[in-house]
Amino acid sequence: MSSITTHAAETRGASRSGVLGHNAAFWSVAFAFLITIAFGTVATPLYELYQLRDGFSTFMITVVFAVYAVGVVATLFFAGHLSDYLGRKRMILIGLLIEILSAVIFIASPALPSIIIGRVVSGIGVGLVSAAFTAFVGELNGRSGASRTRADVVGAAANFGGFAVGALVAGFLAEWVSAPLRTPFIVFGVLMIVGAIAVALSPETANVDGPRPAYRPQRVSLPAEAKPAFWAAASAGFVVFAVNALFNTIAPAFVAGTMGHPSRALAGTVAFIVFGTAALLQIITVKVAIRTLLIAGLTLAIVGLIVVTVGAFVPSLALFLIGGGLAGGGGGLLFKGAVTTVVRVSEPAKRGEALAGLFLSSYVGLIVPVLAVGIAVEYVQPKNALLVLSAVLILVCLAASPKLVGNQK
Repeated sequence: MSSITTHAAETRGASRSGVLGHNAAFWSVAFAFLITIAFGTVATPLYELYQLRDGFSTFMITVVFAVYAVGVVATLFFAGHLSDYLGRKRMILIGLLIEILSAVIFIASPALPSIIIGRVVSGIGVGLVSAAFTAFVGELNGRSGASRTRADVVGAAANFGGFAVGALVAGFLAEWVSAPLRTPFIVFGVLMIVGAIAVALSPETANVDGPRPAYRPQRVSLPAEAKPAFWAAASAGFVVFAVNALFNTIAPAFVAGTMGHPSRALAGTVAFIVFGTAALLQIITVKVAIRTLLIAGLTLAIVGLIVVTVGAFVPSLALFLIGGGLAGGGGGLLFKGAVTTVVRVSEPAKRGEALAGLFLSSYVGLIVPVLAVGIAVEYVQPKNALLVLSAVLILVCLAASPKLVGNQK
């Protein structure tokens, strides 16, 4: 998930030819980026249907969600940085083919083992493309001669907007079309095929002809003075993704069960509000100074988590949704600032590596907090588990803020 702030002019290597020009390729790859990210939230409004049909617990929902993040983290660690040397197109196309395979698995069988396998496979695909898409869109934008503002706007729409679109479309399809556990995956599977064709027709922007270093798993090579800023950004990414995990797993079930609103369209809308607000705030703040943006993001995220928790205790659907929008919007600003920080402190030749490191740290936020909440709700009321999670995330925000905000000039 990120705002595209890659300084494309600094990227090494010359573009290799493609059928599409840089400008057309920019839009085509952005479309593929959005659809790939959107596919990751297609299951969000469907979890309650799986749970009702098969009778598994809330903890199992968090497991199904977390295995996706495990696939992402493992792939980012072993291969997330390879697009710097093997090419953006190659890694993205491999990742898209894996995502299409995931869609086929979901379509073939909606049984729990297939759901888990499909989520792991999807995570592997996203792990391959997360950093590559971010770098690729930014580089194509620079090579087309457009301003970096365009890349920021489109990157926000493709990333957080993708999360929003995937959940919303899947929720409405599940509410009003037949075969609700298969149709959303068919729709997005077809769209990802179109996206793969678009990427295949685009020019390469990485230098794939130069000497390749010996393979090694992911690491982040930064000057010593840049590491505090990187880890502060990584901590912010952890919080943002933990909030995303909350609204992708526990929140729809909480709204359906505790608050008595079982609509699948509403479940998708809840996630849409969180991610859509994140994308919207990223777009309208493209010219805001990063320091101001980070302060606003931290404030909104903290206030949003407090309002969400209050909404859970009242309970109030309106407060819950307002808090989700605030937390999501704050998260969008935080992650935009985190990506900008990492891009600024990393060397151009290792930017994909540094971004992969940021995504790696962030995706850990999709695993640990949500599994902890999933275990907790087996023993305590969901609202109490939410209270503890919110408190922990607020403390992480406060701990990271001095290095994250103080590092900006």
